[in-house]
Amino acid sequence: MTRAKKEAERPFDSQAYLGMELLRFTTAGSVDDGKSTLIGRLLYDSKSIFEDQLEALERASRRRGEDDLNLALLTDGLRAEREQGITIDVAHRYFSTPRRKFIIADCPGHIQYTRNMVTGASTSNLAIILVDARTGVVEQTRRHTFIASLLQIPHIVFCVNKMDLVDWSQQAFEKIQQDFRDFSAKLEVKDIRFIPISALKGDNVVDRSKRMDWYEGPTLLYLLETLYIASDHNRVDCRFPVQHVIRPRSDAHHDYRGYAGRVAGGVFKKGDEILHLPSGLSTRVAGVDFFGREVPAASPPMSVVLRLEDDLDISRGDMLVRPHNQPAVGQELDVMLCWLSERKLDPQGRYLLRHTTREARCQVKDVRYKVDINTLHRAQGDTAIGMNDIARVQLHVTQPLFYDSYQRNRSTGSLILVDEGTFSTVGAGMIVQREP
Repeated sequence: MTRAKKEAERPFDSQAYLGMELLRFTTAGSVDDGKSTLIGRLLYDSKSIFEDQLEALERASRRRGEDDLNLALLTDGLRAEREQGITIDVAHRYFSTPRRKFIIADCPGHIQYTRNMVTGASTSNLAIILVDARTGVVEQTRRHTFIASLLQIPHIVFCVNKMDLVDWSQQAFEKIQQDFRDFSAKLEVKDIRFIPISALKGDNVVDRSKRMDWYEGPTLLYLLETLYIASDHNRVDCRFPVQHVIRPRSDAHHDYRGYAGRVAGGVFKKGDEILHLPSGLSTRVAGVDFFGREVPAASPPMSVVLRLEDDLDISRGDMLVRPHNQPAVGQELDVMLCWLSERKLDPQGRYLLRHTTREARCQVKDVRYKVDINTLHRAQGDTAIGMNDIARVQLHVTQPLFYDSYQRNRSTGSLILVDEGTFSTVGAGMIVQREP
């Protein structure tokens, strides 16, 4: 038997194609809480820095007159960031260990750049929120915790940093822990962890601290490597937004017709009965193709091509679902909106709306309230929505959308608003269930 034939007959192993399991996480917190230093410590102690990077880091540290390596410089890549000593843009870093691959989004801590956390955290499995052990819970850490909750990030890890500056005090750690539990009790957070660390010294980041023997939990890296994330995706509600129709029209694939997209929910298998929206016509899956090979099933977040038994009129923006498990269909949406633009929201303005693979125009019908990040109180009737504000608004869309609530499905429950004149993204929204 030839090698090619053996390969063709071998059972499909999605892990072999997708590689090691990938964990996306974001770091947030107030200014000078040590986010960039923590990421630098993770990369340095896990031996994920190349020699040329290390040499460049040593040179940069010497130029600044510092005797020790300034690990924060690994992520503070912009000149303005290095000059001011703050993070401005979202810096993405990639590293891996024998157990897992990681994508890190280092989000700004300054209040002026809160909007960048929304973009950095929108696809994350986990959020690391740093707290200065000396100052405890402050306004910006409350803000980041609320945004993490709003974005339905499944796992939140509070890292109480700079424990070396409070003499490794267990009492200081437990007080901050209790303060956060009191605040987060008002939020929808599934999984909360607390770890006392010193990013500068390396305690409890990669290696266990000998100076905090009272802490019996895992180190940060061990938690990142072992955290169970397989259930973070919705595998119940089958959702397949069609991105592109594939018609090669070649001699080898003369009659091939497939529908490419990323699985937003559920599991699609050959023979499954599915429903096409908006037509409402039913058919069955004739096959699932992945990297040029037919596979038995597709689940989130795989990007695949579905072949159907019947030739239906399907195009970009349509959705394939199960007949007895359909999303909501409508033109009136209630949305929790994070405003990203320096220009304020126009209370009756018109914007482009992008949702999954569908684009439509929409109008703001009503601004119901603005959220006070510190108290979580609702400012009813406050329509002055500026940059970094979070508000609940009602939108009217010019064509029906196929959506779920964001709490149920982060992919089909999210949208962005785009300015029609500049084509810049001005808002990020999460669809909420209407109140009875």
